[in-house]
Amino acid sequence: MSTPTQPSRRQALKFLGMPMMLPLSGVGAASLLSACGGGDDTPAVNYVSAAFAAMAAPTLLAPEAMARTEVASALDVTLSDGSKQSFKLKYESFFMTGSQVPDGKGGTVLAGGYVDINNKPIMDSSVAGKERQFFSDSPDGTSLLSLPNPTVTGIKGKAVFAVVQFEYTTRAQDDKTDMYGKLPSPIAVLTLDQDQATGKLSLVKYHNVDTSSVHGLWITCGSSLSPWGTHLSSEEYEPDMFTPSAGLTAQYKAFSKNTFGDETKANLYHYGHLPEVTVNPDGTGSIKKHYCLGRISHELIQVMPDKRTALMGDDATNGGFFMFVADKDADLSAGSLYVAKVGAGFSIDTAAAGAALSWIKLGSATSAEIEALANTLKPADIMDVVTADPKDASFTKIWFSGAVQWAKVKPGMDKAAAFLETHRYAAIKGGSMAFTKMEGTTVNAKDKIAYSALQNMQSSMVKGQSANNPDYGIAIDKVVNAGAVLAHTLSAGQKDIAGAAINSEWVPSLTKALLVGEDLATPDALGNKANPDKIGAPDNLKFSEKLRTLFIGEDSAYHVNNFVWAYNVDTKTLSRLVSMPVGAEATGLGVVDDLNGWTYITSNFQHPGDWDSKGLHDKVRATLEPLVLKNFPGRASAAVGYLTAEATSVKLNKL
Repeated sequence: MSTPTQPSRRQALKFLGMPMMLPLSGVGAASLLSACGGGDDTPAVNYVSAAFAAMAAPTLLAPEAMARTEVASALDVTLSDGSKQSFKLKYESFFMTGSQVPDGKGGTVLAGGYVDINNKPIMDSSVAGKERQFFSDSPDGTSLLSLPNPTVTGIKGKAVFAVVQFEYTTRAQDDKTDMYGKLPSPIAVLTLDQDQATGKLSLVKYHNVDTSSVHGLWITCGSSLSPWGTHLSSEEYEPDMFTPSAGLTAQYKAFSKNTFGDETKANLYHYGHLPEVTVNPDGTGSIKKHYCLGRISHELIQVMPDKRTALMGDDATNGGFFMFVADKDADLSAGSLYVAKVGAGFSIDTAAAGAALSWIKLGSATSAEIEALANTLKPADIMDVVTADPKDASFTKIWFSGAVQWAKVKPGMDKAAAFLETHRYAAIKGGSMAFTKMEGTTVNAKDKIAYSALQNMQSSMVKGQSANNPDYGIAIDKVVNAGAVLAHTLSAGQKDIAGAAINSEWVPSLTKALLVGEDLATPDALGNKANPDKIGAPDNLKFSEKLRTLFIGEDSAYHVNNFVWAYNVDTKTLSRLVSMPVGAEATGLGVVDDLNGWTYITSNFQHPGDWDSKGLHDKVRATLEPLVLKNFPGRASAAVGYLTAEATSVKLNKL
């Protein structure tokens, strides 16, 4: 995911629903697999395991493959009778953003279209005489789910729903006006018709969720499906209320103008929180925003199987690793917020033992009380922040967004500081605020391991750099631009550093490196700055319990094409599944092991043809740019779709 000042323009193509044509579990699986038996006395042939056969990275020998979503991988399935089946994978799209899609009422609606707080279209007037509604080139987080009694008409099979959020649009139609973070993020519910013979998904209804009740949405990035079936969204890069740059100030004003019609009307304390979308049986959706999970750079949270413990990455420089423990199951509206403190031994050596994690409680609150504080308090009511040493012992020296600051909480304002100025307050309280761009988090419930992606390991993580504070317990020897995936051991019986019990059995107690990318000393023949056969700037993560596989999507300025990977945690095999269009980012990963008997993977790409300004694409741009413009006119749109098998009628039985 991008930085506030230099966003890496994200991709928008989701393998929205990967019916790999294999019912791995559930009712559908039982009925299909039973066909493998020869009669009542013949045992059914059951699914045992699966492995992905990797594809090679595309090259200029086949330039068309570099300019589109390329899938040349396969899924190999082992059955209980020892036989195997192999399914060649492919990509299918539902729509391109900017196209007209069915609204379920006999009409159409603009896919990824932007609306203001009154649900009126926001118009792009950057080209005289060609005014049009803004639409996104950057779909992101997606959740795929079902409901017990859907009421959408026009369904021939079974109704399946997807929630899709659109992070931003890169530029106006003049192809030069920067629009990053200047529009309120749309979020939509898709109703999909699931063919019960093949698992194929088809779009029948697109519904824009009304976000006016939550003041609109700010840069919605990664997402996850909650254990109770709701879509947990995100608001990335919370506005800096004390020390914004001139560029950020201009961005905030533009967001307010486009959302409310007034560049001063937006209350920026309303953004940087966790929205939750509930899908209704008629294919509409309702939204609420939780203000008690900390105001941070929310990326992709993961709620543990207990339905109470949420682990949160923090897509920031001098970011933290956060945890929220809800008071009640399946209810994120009240609970306690913690930040991790990293012990000795933090390393990016995958053979190292890892570092212990302890937890600092920042506070307990309800969403309603924090929203009330956000409605009434100004930044100066909460704390004092200065950028030069005040020579005053009542201030604490902290590291914030790559720079040193000094901060002091006003009397009686600890709760407001904990939940509205979370980055600064966590640093004051001693949290290890040294991570760089900790992105998606997911969980392997069987092994009680959580995984977090570090898009890169720079500045605040690196020994000797100005943004690094060695007291935070994180100080690696060199920059690793290609990033890493961390594995966290989850434990019961943990206490916070004050000695109070943490009411969760899913608390990270140890962290270690699982996978690490490899920077190249010099770019390769295509221009890759990181080894293309290893992960590069991992971003979204999702884990499949059934497939025993960690899926990894990239947001890299170091791979010419970004990839989606599958890492089998048992065999330790890393397989490249998909190559995104050049200049595009892989986003929106989601995995549903059993949806009416079918297994699905969702994903996205964003901003195809977003040429890197630091030379990454210099060796390929002349060849690939015409192809990108042919596939994605004006670089303005991106596809939403799903990864599937080539033969959509293939079933998991013995052929």
